[in-house]
Amino acid sequence: MSQRVVIAGASGLIGRTLTDSLLADGVEVTTLVRREPQGPSEVRWLDGSPLDPSVLEGATAVVNLNGASIGRIPWTSSYKRTLVSSRLEATGVLAKALRTLGDNAPAFVSASAIGYYGSVPGRELREDAGPGGGFLSDLCVEWEATARTAGSARVALLRTAPVVHPESVLKPLILLTRFGLSGPMSRGTQVWPWISLVDEVRAIRHVIDAQLEGPVNLSGPTRATANDLGFALARRMNRPYILRAPAWALRLGLGRDMADAVLLVDAHVVPAALEASGFTFTHTTVDEAVAAVIPAAP
Repeated sequence: MSQRVVIAGASGLIGRTLTDSLLADGVEVTTLVRREPQGPSEVRWLDGSPLDPSVLEGATAVVNLNGASIGRIPWTSSYKRTLVSSRLEATGVLAKALRTLGDNAPAFVSASAIGYYGSVPGRELREDAGPGGGFLSDLCVEWEATARTAGSARVALLRTAPVVHPESVLKPLILLTRFGLSGPMSRGTQVWPWISLVDEVRAIRHVIDAQLEGPVNLSGPTRATANDLGFALARRMNRPYILRAPAWALRLGLGRDMADAVLLVDAHVVPAALEASGFTFTHTTVDEAVAAVIPAAP
């Protein structure tokens, strides 16, 4: 039977790659856009009018990847409001349309983040772990709660780790490393969740095909520290990794919320739901994920 997937947030890195992957396998894709549609596969939304539920009707799944980038700095009060509104507004509009479809609603595969757990040193965090504290954790709790208002739809929550890719978590690290300015972030031994872009997209498709529901950790299968990622990048670029950035300097330069939630976080997130459902990873270590997207320097 032919499949159709509706994607909100298709212009981002994950959305673009997911769209290409689905289309390559003959899956019909409808993308929700905030500009004038450029073809029959695009539907305009978030323009002040409610989303017509018929756009979602008959789809296999609706994938919600909307949200302003957490990688932008600094997190001013204004930008923090944007981080919240860009997630909750889009998720709420989709949930309302799905609710209208009742028992005929397709699956709702909605983005969240491993920021849900906060910083929890020394513990393995499976999907049944509770939320942490702080701005990003509170946002994820509210984001997921909004997705759960989708009525009868099966809801899967993608608690995604930072994606190891030059357009994602590696972007600022590449610049620092290129100029020989990289090194441990604070102590550097904090556990950083990660996932490759290839496995991120494969995992989203697995969530759809295996009909998973509830929270699903999209994170790599092996533990990695901030130093592991930094060293892996420095080795590929043949650059030093020696300049330590103390925690106080990161908080001063980036703001406490951003520094604590992104760079200083210590969270060993385990992809328990994925692995229990038979998912296997293409990139099983952070070294493999870095090597897949960063050419080796001479």
